[in-house]
Amino acid sequence: MFLSRIVLRDLDSIDSPASMASSKKVVTRDEWELKLRDVKIRKEDMNRLVMNFLVTEGFVDAADKFRIESGTQPEIDLATITDRMEVKRAVQSGNVQEAIEKINDLNPTQTFLEEIEKTVALLVFEDVKNCPYGELLDVSQRLKTASEVNAAILTSQSHEKDPKLPSLLKMLKWTQNQLDEKAAYPRINDFTTAALEDPSI
Repeated sequence: MFLSRIVLRDLDSIDSPASMASSKKVVTRDEWELKLRDVKIRKEDMNRLVMNFLVTEGFVDAADKFRIESGTQPEIDLATITDRMEVKRAVQSGNVQEAIEKINDLNPTQTFLEEIEKTVALLVFEDVKNCPYGELLDVSQRLKTASEVNAAILTSQSHEKDPKLPSLLKMLKWTQNQLDEKAAYPRINDFTTAALEDPSI
C-alpha cells in the first residue's frame, strides 16, 4: 500500500497526460523491490496492527501468546475479550437470558436496553410466529445482532469496533486499482499470500 502510493506519486510527477493516454509506464520487479526496500515500516507498528486484529476479533488465546512472544501489550484487558465472546456466543445460540446477564455484567448502564426488551418479548409468546419481533429468531439475524453487540461492547470499552487490518487491505486494493490506470507493475492479486505477480506487458 505504501509502495503503491509512492509509485502513484512518482508517476504523477513524471508522466504528462499526453504520454499517459498513449501508454502505461512499466515498473519492473527489480524497480518495484528497490522502492519497497526504501519503505520503512517499524516492527512495533506491525505488531500493534496484529494485536488490534486479534483483540477486536476476539482471539484471546492467540492475543495472549502474541503478547508474550512479541512484547506487544493489548489496549484492553484480555479478560474482557473472553466476556465479550461469551456474550456473542449466547446471542448466536439464542440464549437470551445468558446474554442479558453477561451484558449486564459488562455494562450495567444497558445502552442495549431497547434491543434486549425486544428480545425478551419473544419469551412472552408461545407461538413466536405471532410475535412482532419473531424475525429476531432467524439465524442470520442472530449473527447480525451478535456482531452489533460485539461492536457496541468494544465501543463502550473505548476500543475500535472494527479491526484495522481489513481496512488497510481495502485501501491496498483501491490503491492498486488507481495505479492500474497509470502503470504495469508487480501486483498483489492474492491477499492471502501477498505474492507479487509480474506485470503483463
